[in-house]
Amino acid sequence: MKRYALSHRTRYQYSQPVSLSRHLLHLSPRPVPHQACRRHQLKISPPPSITSDGTDFFGNPIRYATFQDNHSRIDILAESLIDVQSRPTLDVNSTTPWEDVPQMIAGDLSIEGLGISQFCYASRMTIADTNLVADITRFFTPGRPVLEAAMDLMGHIFATYEYDGTATTVSTPVDEVIRIKRGVCQDFAHLQIACLRALGLAARYVSGYLLTHPPEGQEKLVGADASHAWLSLWVPEYGWVDLDPTNNIIPGDEHITLAWGRDYADVSPINGVIFGGGQHTVHVEVDVNPT
Repeated sequence: MKRYALSHRTRYQYSQPVSLSRHLLHLSPRPVPHQACRRHQLKISPPPSITSDGTDFFGNPIRYATFQDNHSRIDILAESLIDVQSRPTLDVNSTTPWEDVPQMIAGDLSIEGLGISQFCYASRMTIADTNLVADITRFFTPGRPVLEAAMDLMGHIFATYEYDGTATTVSTPVDEVIRIKRGVCQDFAHLQIACLRALGLAARYVSGYLLTHPPEGQEKLVGADASHAWLSLWVPEYGWVDLDPTNNIIPGDEHITLAWGRDYADVSPINGVIFGGGQHTVHVEVDVNPT
């Protein structure tokens, strides 16, 4: 087991006063079998007029924060102490043939089965041209184990697509990512999800954090970490299996899960509406430190 002190600070600065704003926060780590949140707090300045906590449709912890007084900035700091356990080794080659999996999902009308099936369909940010996706899903040959094929697809994305933090935005469609062969973790997760769902498989978007390591001989810079994204594929033998196409790995004890949904739009860290404000700037600092 590894323990991490996690800090995620977001600062909004407005050129003109905001008279009213309401925000939905996905900044509290959800409980998962391999991960436990020992301590968590949200510090918001200025203090919101109204706050409420709950869970969203997918079971993620959320907080609503409403500001009813004029304000020119918002500072939101999420601090957590997280324990993450190593995950069991998977026998990739003995998983169910991929073409049998959609039938298994469709035939399961239990509450759990219906919960899985909702991740089989394209969502707003995972819509892609069928012909483009067909070329990428060539690894799914008849009878091939589903997890083996999915990992080859992940390796293809890792080898073919270049990480470029300036090439895309949070709203860049999958087709554009396929065209330019560039993007960030969010784009690569959306791309693989689009491919898997095009085959009738269930895949969900996972947001979280990844421990980063500085170059040898250099100290880790404060605030140099970042949010991360990957995906989970439903595999009959194991349930939901995480895949990280940005790094071509099955996530382990250096990945911290925050939330999951159909795509980024379901779990963006901070979402909301404001009245006024003029131009605004956003500054984000993330630190993930072993303790």
